[in-house]
Amino acid sequence: MARDDDAGQGRSLADAPQVVLNGGLRCASCPLADCEGLKQPAPELLQWISAFRQGEARFLRGDLVFSQGTRPRHLYTILSGVLMRTRLLEDGRRQIINFMFPGDFIGLQAALDGEMTHTVEALTGAVLCMFNRERFFDLAAQQPQLSFDLTWMAAHEEAALEEHIVSLGQRNARERMTALAVFLVQRGMESGVASDGLLPLTVTQGQIADMLGLSLVHTNRTIQALRRMGLVDWTLTGIRVPDLEAARSFAKIDQSPNSLRPYI
Repeated sequence: MARDDDAGQGRSLADAPQVVLNGGLRCASCPLADCEGLKQPAPELLQWISAFRQGEARFLRGDLVFSQGTRPRHLYTILSGVLMRTRLLEDGRRQIINFMFPGDFIGLQAALDGEMTHTVEALTGAVLCMFNRERFFDLAAQQPQLSFDLTWMAAHEEAALEEHIVSLGQRNARERMTALAVFLVQRGMESGVASDGLLPLTVTQGQIADMLGLSLVHTNRTIQALRRMGLVDWTLTGIRVPDLEAARSFAKIDQSPNSLRPYI
C-alpha cells in the first residue's frame, strides 16, 4: 500500500484511503464494462489505458478526494460510487456544484498546473482508477480519440452546469428540486447505479439546500410538496422519480437524445 498525498484529506493518516499502485482491478475486468450507458473503448485503446493507469484508490463516504487550494498529483476515473464537487467561500458557506457518477473523469475541472478551485468529496464509498496528472499531455499527444472523449465529457459537464444555472436563476423551488432529482436519477440509470427511476443514494436536505440555494425550511417544505404531487419521493435512503417524462415536463427540461458516454 502507498499513501496518495491528494486523497483522503478528510481522515487521519492512520485511517487514510487505500491506494493500490499498479494493482487492483485490471482494465480487462473493469466494472464499467457492464454499464449500458457507457461507450466501451476499442481494444487497442483499452490496452493503452491499462499501461497508462497507476492503480486504484478506495474512499469511504465523507473522504476528500481533492481539497480546494491543493495541487493534486492524480486524475481519476470513477469505477464505483458517487462523488460531489463543492466550492467553499471564505466565510464557510458552501455551494455544491455537481454530482459525479461511475465513468466520470475528475481532476480536469481546474488548470492542470494550478491549485484546485473546488473540493471533491465521496458521497458514498468509492473506488477510483488513478492516472498520473503529469502524464496527461502524453494522453493528449498520443491518443487523439481519448483526447476527443475527454473534450466530449467536458462539454457535457458544461451543459449540466448550464442547466443548473438555469435552475438557480429561473426555476422556482419545486422546479429546481425536480430538475435535480431527474438529473441524479438519469445519471444513475446511465451508469448502472439506479434502475426503474430509483436511485439508492443518501443526499441530505442540507446538501440539497447547498446545491439549490434554498433554506433548510424551504427545502423540507418542497420535498413534502413534490411527494404529495407524486413527482419526486426524496427520502434519507434514496430518490425515486415515478414518471421521468412527467417530471421533465414539470421542471421544463429539454429532453436531448440519449447518447453513450465515453470513459477512460
